Amino acid sequence: MKIDFSGKNVLVTGASSGIGKATAIEFAQAGANVVLNYHKNQTEAEETVAQIRAEGGTAHAIGADLSQRAGAIYLLEQTRLLLGDRLDVLVNNAGTLIERRSFETMDDTLWQSIFDVNVSSAFWCSQLALPMLKNSQQARIVNVTSVAARNGGSVGAGPYASMKAAVLTLTKNFAKELAPLGITVNGVAPGVISTPFHDKLTPPEMRAKMVDNIPLKREGTAQETAYGILFLASDQARYITGETLEINGGLYMD
Repeated sequence: MKIDFSGKNVLVTGASSGIGKATAIEFAQAGANVVLNYHKNQTEAEETVAQIRAEGGTAHAIGADLSQRAGAIYLLEQTRLLLGDRLDVLVNNAGTLIERRSFETMDDTLWQSIFDVNVSSAFWCSQLALPMLKNSQQARIVNVTSVAARNGGSVGAGPYASMKAAVLTLTKNFAKELAPLGITVNGVAPGVISTPFHDKLTPPEMRAKMVDNIPLKREGTAQETAYGILFLASDQARYITGETLEINGGLYMD
């Protein structure tokens, strides 16, 4: 089965590293015109664009803070200028734990920040992209949630787990609302994936314990997650909507 995105226009948020970066590269290698969104990591985003272009692909990087509605507006405006009035695939990948904090010590500022970067960003980008998605014959939205949405997350990650659960639920609601337009909306729920996310935010001893609980006894890769995203965005998945694909090595089985 060959997944072909030749001529398709794709926007991937949070694409400067990890899952977003791998997803952007895979889409470009499958023939898509890709816009990579980044927030602070401009250097790596531009390096990824250069890599894609060197391999004959088409890619652009746009910096925008998606924890603010103004940032989402800017991103979609610039995407329209670069790709035109049609968007075929939106991947809402922007999101982070920000920092581990216990329930007892959580403050309103951090809570709201985690909400906006994980949930509001997906809502705003989907809403603002809708006019462009309507111009596609086969539009797709793929949201990146987390195994934490299923099992409550690890110590200090309660708010993050809650926000990712909200993304999972939004996926179902968006799928119902957009189905009459022929737009499918699905999600992927990565487990423990080898990315800068865990390098920065998960202590080694906690990470080792997580891996020990995975039946396949290893972390997943960003590329393995990207494969799931590309499938859900492909024509082969045209009759799938409102679903979330678990990519976790057996850590959570539904």
